[in-house]
Amino acid sequence: MKLLILNGVNLGRTGKREAGIYGGETLEAINGELLRFAQSRGAELDFYQSDLEGEICKKIGEAEGVYDGIVLNAGAYTHYSYAIRDAIAGIGVPVVEVHMSNVGAREEFRAKSVLMAVCRGEVLGFGKNSYKLAIESFLL
Repeated sequence: MKLLILNGVNLGRTGKREAGIYGGETLEAINGELLRFAQSRGAELDFYQSDLEGEICKKIGEAEGVYDGIVLNAGAYTHYSYAIRDAIAGIGVPVVEVHMSNVGAREEFRAKSVLMAVCRGEVLGFGKNSYKLAIESFLL
C-alpha cells in the first residue's frame, strides 16, 4: 500500500501558528511520526505540501497509477476550491479528507467542505491522529 499525504495551504506553518488549534509540532515532525506509523503497518508514504492550489491539483492528477490512496488536508481550500474538487473527481485514486481541528465547531464558513462529496471519507478533530486514522482506513 502506497499513500500520498498531501497538505495544502498554511499547513507548512504547523507548529508555528495557532498552536492552540494545530498543536506545537511542526509538519516535518508529524510527517516523521506518520512515516513510522505507516511503516509499522507495512505501508509506504510520500509527502507533499503546497500553498498553491494549482500545484495541489497537479499532484492529485499525478497520483493515478502511483498511489493506492491520498490523505488530503487541503486547509482552507477545503471550503471553496472547486478546482481541487474537480481534480479529485477526475482520478481513480480514493481520497480521505483530514483536518486536525474539528472544523465544524469553528467558524461557520469552515463547516462546509466542497471536497467531501468526491472523497471516500473524512476524519477530523483528532489533531495529528486524524492522519493516522485516515491511513488506517486504507489498511482495513
